[in-house]
Amino acid sequence: MAAILMIDDDIELCKLVADYLAIDGYQFDMVHDGVSGLAKAQSDNYQLLLLDVMLPGLDGLSLLKALRRDNYCPVLMLTARGEDVDRIIGLELGADDYLAKPFNPRELQARVKAILRRVEHAQHDNNLTGQLLKVNQVTLNPGNRQVHCLQHLVSLTATEFQLLEILMRHAGQLVSKEILSQQVLGRRLQLYDRSLDMHISNIRKKLSQFAQDEKIQTLRGSGYLFLSGPL
Repeated sequence: MAAILMIDDDIELCKLVADYLAIDGYQFDMVHDGVSGLAKAQSDNYQLLLLDVMLPGLDGLSLLKALRRDNYCPVLMLTARGEDVDRIIGLELGADDYLAKPFNPRELQARVKAILRRVEHAQHDNNLTGQLLKVNQVTLNPGNRQVHCLQHLVSLTATEFQLLEILMRHAGQLVSKEILSQQVLGRRLQLYDRSLDMHISNIRKKLSQFAQDEKIQTLRGSGYLFLSGPL
């Protein structure tokens, strides 16, 4: 069963989350400060981190930035309700999703399951010999979960990889935000939710390190399109 680490200084909340996730049989650990949390996340093999933004010692955003230097374990950020800046920065730094406090434990369960399904999907694909996708100077290998742009390795989170894979499989076609939200984030598209926009922005930035031409077009209010060739 998946191992989950929660880094949050609210001890009672951690215990509540532990009780809810125990229902699904997850292995659950908790740490209550940022410095210890980063060390724990880097030293142990977790399938998901639940990371609070406001932490003593080292705040959650700084922790995530340090973690993403060499670790792409999925991260669900826990943010204060209304703190849109924290959510945007968290997504820019590589968080897979966010949830505002106070939250319904059942909503947390749903988010956890959605993220872990992406991890399971990735592990399943690793055991298969997937056909390479080669579109517009980008090569995506479903088998080893690697992406290359002009032969340069592009490091993507599990969420970014799945988004790019769907877009590349439908190259030249519009893919709606509703479809991407359901298939990748595991939930219906919500008003004012910028998660998809930020993930796409991250993919663009990473690809643009090696190719200056546009790869992904945004059709405002509709969705995204991976270009089948240079404009």
